[in-house]
Amino acid sequence: MASLSPPTPYTPTCYRSTSTVTRSSLADHSQSPAVSAKRHLLRLISDQDRGLKTQSNPRKLAEIIGAIDSLAAVGRGSVTTDESLSATWRMLWTTEKEQLFIVKNAGVFGTAAGDVLQVIDTAARSLNNVITFPPDGVFFVRSDIQIASPQRVNFQFTSAVLRGKGWEFPLPPFGQGWFESYYMDDEIRVVKDIRQDYLVVERASYSWKE
Repeated sequence: MASLSPPTPYTPTCYRSTSTVTRSSLADHSQSPAVSAKRHLLRLISDQDRGLKTQSNPRKLAEIIGAIDSLAAVGRGSVTTDESLSATWRMLWTTEKEQLFIVKNAGVFGTAAGDVLQVIDTAARSLNNVITFPPDGVFFVRSDIQIASPQRVNFQFTSAVLRGKGWEFPLPPFGQGWFESYYMDDEIRVVKDIRQDYLVVERASYSWKE
């Protein structure tokens, strides 16, 4: 059974007064381009329900992709495939339709989707894509990974498992691909994959284990 510690909800920055906005704006001017671009992106995605609302809002999608491009420009030339990539990463926002479909429709099965995770171990060359269904359910896909460049990781799916309390249903592997981490720091990572989908994740406050 997957071992899950209680997740810490992602709390976006909120601006509740004119004075606060003014102070924040002045602070942004004194911050590095990376910090300003990151905060701008996080503000844009903070109310998008992990990307569900963005699906029906082309203007917002264009804004978010523009912010991602700005952050990618800051991260150009950096190494994002070293040991610091190893972590449990929690999804904040994505354009990936399959993940969003599961998140949106989990209620059909009498549950709700919890954290959506990427669990990466560069030393073990492993990647787990995980969707949790608290309190006991989880769907995860195992992959082998190979570092292809300073920002690109290739992956090959090896197996998939749907697990509940006291039961487990294995599924066959179903493909391969790559993703590029355009920007990474000690808080977030911004990704684009082989299907041109975008993903914004944060370092989770816990480690997911099978």
